[in-house]
Amino acid sequence: MIAYVVILAVAFGATVLTVPLVRRFCLRVGLVYEPNERTVHTRPMPALGGLAMFVGFAAALGVAALLGRFKPMMSGTEMAGAALCCAVAFATGLTDDVRHLSAPAKVAGLVLSGSILSLSGLSLLFFRVPFFDLLVLSPDLSALLTVIWVVGMANAINLIDGLDGLAAGITAIAAAAFLAYSLALSRNGVLDPSNVGPLIAVIVLGVCLGFLPYNVHPAKIIMGDGGALFLGAAMATSTIAVGGNSDDPFSGQAWFFFAPLLVPLFILGVPILDTAFSIVRRTVGRSGVSVADRKHLHHRLVDRGHGHRRAVFILWGWTALLSGFVLIPVFTGRGDGIVPIGILALLLALFTMLGPSVTLHWARRRAAAESTTETPVVSIKDGGSTSDQAMPTRTDTRAGARR
Repeated sequence: MIAYVVILAVAFGATVLTVPLVRRFCLRVGLVYEPNERTVHTRPMPALGGLAMFVGFAAALGVAALLGRFKPMMSGTEMAGAALCCAVAFATGLTDDVRHLSAPAKVAGLVLSGSILSLSGLSLLFFRVPFFDLLVLSPDLSALLTVIWVVGMANAINLIDGLDGLAAGITAIAAAAFLAYSLALSRNGVLDPSNVGPLIAVIVLGVCLGFLPYNVHPAKIIMGDGGALFLGAAMATSTIAVGGNSDDPFSGQAWFFFAPLLVPLFILGVPILDTAFSIVRRTVGRSGVSVADRKHLHHRLVDRGHGHRRAVFILWGWTALLSGFVLIPVFTGRGDGIVPIGILALLLALFTMLGPSVTLHWARRRAAAESTTETPVVSIKDGGSTSDQAMPTRTDTRAGARR
């Protein structure tokens, strides 16, 4: 466990120290995103935050290679494939940040990234459906689904990256939850010591925590496509390593989550749901799946009246609740822990729907209360000079009339 804390600290430290350097470089050479009708920024934003993230990732991997705890993970081809997969995804996004790639070119880069992962031995080999037998995938289907998983996860993180701190925060929560799940599997002997999933998850967590201080609203830098595609590929790698390579039904009890590959679908439910809605919406509207719009979940929350920070906190909250929904049965071995999660979900749903109306109601009451306590002021001109005097109240006028 201490080794994981060390890697977390290295990923965090390398990222948090690199971001200011990258930010200054972007401002100096003009690598910025200009504001437009879809962005929430009113000034140009440094666009290469993903570069600092990848530096943190590389530094943490380098330190892990020196620690004895992680030597089993470094001995095979899987770690090399995982690192190269993340590097190709990052390079694809970074190129788009600098030169603006077409949508097919970005997809091609992600397909290459997923193919490298599959060729290294990290593939979706098993798929366990609750209440059904274990499904063993054929090599061809395994490779295809691995590529689809990487492409889908990378695009899910990229699409949710629309507000300051949103994608980094959601990914940090998801990585922490998946790390906890992976370590639980390791303690119970389900995961082989050479499985790279937990290591990738802890590095992603450290990188996101190191980036967030500069990315929360108002952001000083954004991760860009380089950061978003890198985070998506890294999370895809971690989830494939743990969920797609394990045929053991353990999850803490004989319960719905004995399908390890379904766990990341819950933990990353917010970006996955947003991506699904986007595909359906754009397909029905015949606007093209790759055509950007301002109808994502976070945009709808802002338009509803929640404001930038509150919209981010709401989606962070949903990610945390979905993660708790997965982890409570794993660590307690009981399903009754779901009850408080359900209550919290109901409260968060009510706040999501009614929060702006309640805030507006109290703002109006406060404004009305303040207006009744203020004394109106009128301007009286006398001989070209102007002076402000308090308007007499009704009581003062009557007193003057009696005099």
